[in-house]
Amino acid sequence: MASGTARTPSFVSLSFVLLLICFASAKPSSDEATLLGNINYACSQVDCSVLQRGRTCFFPDNLMSHASIAMNLYYQSRGRNPWNCFFKNSGLVVATDPSYGSCGYA
Repeated sequence: MASGTARTPSFVSLSFVLLLICFASAKPSSDEATLLGNINYACSQVDCSVLQRGRTCFFPDNLMSHASIAMNLYYQSRGRNPWNCFFKNSGLVVATDPSYGSCGYA
């Protein structure tokens, strides 16, 4: 028989759930040099082959999209910690999945 007291999720549990559904993205205000630097850095640390022509995340073929994908790959591979999305203050942690078509961010 159930005890009648409801359990409220703890802050730690809620934080953990939120971290599981977050993604990294480039700030729209980032300049081209910063975006290119983010792509170069992230892709030197993780496999960015999905960004190659003909692969699932090539389109749209622009710096903002490619930087966001590269930064997210890095963020996801490093444990989804906010500091893994800083990129000299040009990254954002977002809760909405930016996946599109066959290009998955998760």
